[in-house]
Amino acid sequence: MKTIIKGRVWKYGDDVNTDVIFPGKYTYSITDRKEMAEHALEDLDPDFVKKVQPGDIIVAGKNWGCGSSREQAVISLKEAGVGAIVARSFARIYFRNCINEGLPIVTCDAVDSVETGDEITIDFGQGKVITPRAEYHFPPLAPSVMEILDAGGLVPHVKQKLGIA
Repeated sequence: MKTIIKGRVWKYGDDVNTDVIFPGKYTYSITDRKEMAEHALEDLDPDFVKKVQPGDIIVAGKNWGCGSSREQAVISLKEAGVGAIVARSFARIYFRNCINEGLPIVTCDAVDSVETGDEITIDFGQGKVITPRAEYHFPPLAPSVMEILDAGGLVPHVKQKLGIA
């Protein structure tokens, strides 16, 4: 994982649940990760999949990823090219699923100073998010979490630790 991520913002509000991030109707019928990406946020923002670019950053309000614990809600965004998610707060299981899948996340209040289309910078080394209107500081992720993100997720991390190709 890069310690500095720059990307274009996709702004969303509070309480965006996993059924909206990845529609529940596909939970048991789609298993291919690339196909999951085709349905990311389709009920909330039908243009998202058509317009998202690799490295774009979702910035949201409180409780991003509430609802069921489905991993597809993280996988669909990562496979669509989302480079990171910044939110005022995350649902606990969604936060952990992001780490498990290797999708960088930041908890801070940047949502009020961005608009969709703005470019922001996340500096994990300095613990800050820089928006066009303000700068926000966030507590650094634990070194063990950074190792998992650096490896691309929990499974690749464990494989590295065990020396498995």
